[in-house]
Amino acid sequence: MRIIDLSAPIAPSPSGAAPFEHVEIRYTSHAEGAAQVQAMLHVPPHLLRGGEGWAVEEFTKLGTHGVTHVDAPWHYNSTIQGQRAAAIDELPLEWFFSDGVVLAMTHKADGERVEVGDVEAALAVIGYALKPLDIVLVRTGRDAYYGQPDYKLRGCAVTPGATRWLYERGVRVMGIDAWGWDGPLDRQAGEALARQQPGVFWAAHQCDLPYSQIERLVNLGALPPFGFKVACFPLKVRGGSAGPTRAVAILPD
Repeated sequence: MRIIDLSAPIAPSPSGAAPFEHVEIRYTSHAEGAAQVQAMLHVPPHLLRGGEGWAVEEFTKLGTHGVTHVDAPWHYNSTIQGQRAAAIDELPLEWFFSDGVVLAMTHKADGERVEVGDVEAALAVIGYALKPLDIVLVRTGRDAYYGQPDYKLRGCAVTPGATRWLYERGVRVMGIDAWGWDGPLDRQAGEALARQQPGVFWAAHQCDLPYSQIERLVNLGALPPFGFKVACFPLKVRGGSAGPTRAVAILPD
């Protein structure tokens, strides 16, 4: 088999990152590790290979939404379909290892909507019929901008209608290689303020469905349309709205 990494590395956030997504990492060198070994256990550096101790890292700040991550229904609303929304540690593990399907939406402009008809057309092009628990990955090509200042301003907008259409066919995990599923926040905000009504901003997130999104994927262009498995188990953050994931695609030789 071949394994293709669909996750961006966890790295310190670029300047301008929102507070909720900020990532800070403190790196401890081998020399610092040697000093720690001596201080903790009285073993001097000359008794360590090359005089080096352990290298370790500390997350001094880790926003669960600041890296390639899986959203839980709790992220969208406190209640969904009249019930308390599930947190990331409460979701079935079966959701996160299943057959993958790539829908090509690279022709969609930033902020342009992905409607039900677009999803149906993309499936028709590749000749695939969805089945329950398929993991649907929307390829926008915006992973090319990952880490750049305008990354969050890019990507198409998957509509509530398209999201519901996928859900009704048994899809419980949907992913995108862009900053967010609903498209750029600034465009959503502008439209919501202009229309002065709910259901415009964060429309697909808050469409009252208990499903998961994978956001900030990379390398979807390296995948075939289908015929592979996706593993995207989220970290088990107790009560969390999301969990970072090392999402990968597993392809047969």
